[in-house]
Amino acid sequence: MNVKTFADDPQIQKHRWWILVAVCLFTFMSTLDASIVNIALPVMSRDLHIPMNQAEWVVSIYLIVICALLLVFGKLGDTRGKIRIFKMGSVLFILGSLMCGFSAGLAFLLVARALQAVGAAMTMATNNGIITEVFPFSERGRALGMIGSFVALGSIAGPGVGGLILAHLHWGYIFWINVPVGVVAWFIGQRILPRDITVTRAPIDRAGASLFAVIMVSLFAAVFIGQEIGFTQPLILGLFVIGIVALVVFVRLELRVDDPILALQLFKNKRFSISILCAFLIFVANFFFNVIAPFYLENARGMAANYAGYALMTFPIVQVVVAPIAGTVSDKIGPELLTFIGLVLISISQVGYILANLGTPLWIFMFFIGLVGLGNGIFMSPNNSIVMSSVPVQNLGVAGGINALARELGMIIGISIATTVLFSAMSHYAGRRVTAYLPAHPEIFIAGMRVAFMVSLAICLVATVITGWRLFRRPARS
Repeated sequence: MNVKTFADDPQIQKHRWWILVAVCLFTFMSTLDASIVNIALPVMSRDLHIPMNQAEWVVSIYLIVICALLLVFGKLGDTRGKIRIFKMGSVLFILGSLMCGFSAGLAFLLVARALQAVGAAMTMATNNGIITEVFPFSERGRALGMIGSFVALGSIAGPGVGGLILAHLHWGYIFWINVPVGVVAWFIGQRILPRDITVTRAPIDRAGASLFAVIMVSLFAAVFIGQEIGFTQPLILGLFVIGIVALVVFVRLELRVDDPILALQLFKNKRFSISILCAFLIFVANFFFNVIAPFYLENARGMAANYAGYALMTFPIVQVVVAPIAGTVSDKIGPELLTFIGLVLISISQVGYILANLGTPLWIFMFFIGLVGLGNGIFMSPNNSIVMSSVPVQNLGVAGGINALARELGMIIGISIATTVLFSAMSHYAGRRVTAYLPAHPEIFIAGMRVAFMVSLAICLVATVITGWRLFRRPARS
């Protein structure tokens, strides 16, 4: 039998849900490890005898390496095989996770963390492409919805899971927990993942890949170091200049080469580009919540860290339940309407956060946490389906890499903007420079929180208006 696609192969279709399980497990772990480390930084700082600002590089290097490599691994997935790259990435991620757990000093930990990030980038860049190829069109939204669920769960569940581990075990176990889960997922993948059949063998745009890595490393190093020493320092200004110059050269190069690392022509497709933009904006808004909500619950409301973690878990739990259902519905009615409904609900949740104060009943605040989870669950899987269905099969790896890059950039930029807006607003109300929560003045934090969520609401409304424009223009084109 001459099989041309995975959807035509009955053996692959028989195991397609197990393929989804293996892909989702690595998706969960790679996104979890971007957020789980934050809660362990004080413990790691004490154990490794390093200042807190150095410990924060354990988080930063993971994010920088992933952002620098997502596009190149997406392209390698298209040219050398998505499943091949995914399998290699899973092994590197497990090995990096094992190494990260040892208390062998900061340098060793950063190298191990970078290795873990390389593996994570390989799996993140190829997961959506693999699922898009394996699942028939009638089930694609549901399958991509499952991946969206695990992305959400991994991105948001980090503080809660990390807190539970640290309450009973050494900090190394926040990394070592990946090893048995990863080995199980790897064995499942070895048994049921097929050989790649969509491989272009095109040459890799090495100059473009190198320039993109320079852009990511210089810009985000400038952001992370600038938050510590100030953005007007010559080092920071120099890094920004390097990043901007590299960006200009990169765009000019990618428009000239025959097979670029970033297929800029994909953005001529409005469905694709709007969906990528909206995903980016919503991840920015989500990380406003991720940064500010723990301050509100633990510092302003005085909740114990574990109970605050349980309250925050409302978000991912609701999203995990809703996303596959939304994906199934999008397979039947189309994704555009659902993305718009999801964005409206996310925007309403931001209004709830703006109105919250010290006297707000906890159940009302948790209702809005659940509402943002509902909105994200309804939005994410149909949006992913639009992204992955808008490109030809030979560009699925690049599209998956761009989609994952939008998520990671949204997370980094969301954290940076949220902290900047929050503390700038608090400084304004306090009449002096503020860079931390003020225990004696919770009202100053509430005022700053209100301003920050106003900015978050504005970001959500931009995404909602853009998506609404796409939705309501559709009948006029048909």
